[in-house]
Amino acid sequence: MLHEINWPTKYLPGTTDNFVSNEVITSGTTIEEVWTNLVDTSQWESYYDNAANIVINFSDQKLLSHGIKFHFDTFGFPIDAQIMELAEPLNGVARIAWHGWQNGDAETALDVYHAFLLEQLPGDRIRLLTQESQIGKPATEMAEEKPNPMLNGHQAWLDGLVKKAKSTVK
Repeated sequence: MLHEINWPTKYLPGTTDNFVSNEVITSGTTIEEVWTNLVDTSQWESYYDNAANIVINFSDQKLLSHGIKFHFDTFGFPIDAQIMELAEPLNGVARIAWHGWQNGDAETALDVYHAFLLEQLPGDRIRLLTQESQIGKPATEMAEEKPNPMLNGHQAWLDGLVKKAKSTVK
């Protein structure tokens, strides 16, 4: 049985202004290698073109941990975020999720919940799932864009993450 994202009620898919889901199933790497590159923000820009100016707790820290606050620029938005769920690889499953936001008025405020789920599958395969649910006028506008920038951007994130993890498999 495949695992699912743990959604806070406020961000339940189908009830927000924008929702995207991306998934990759691959072999040739491990959950641990993928995890290492996902929680180490110093690696993000090496495999994902849509993340910049990443700062954790206004310090030199690079590793994400539960409860930590961080900032990054993505999709043209300056996003402040906090890690809400972080479960390192255990028994073939790992999870990380953050609440992100851009403060503003009714036209510019953006409120998101972004989650990643990594899962070991039979046959030495792994599943990478990322989903994001968004609230606010900018979310509504992104949902109407064709092609959908969030869908394509998150696919690029997963594809880059897999490529990076495969290049570092020990």
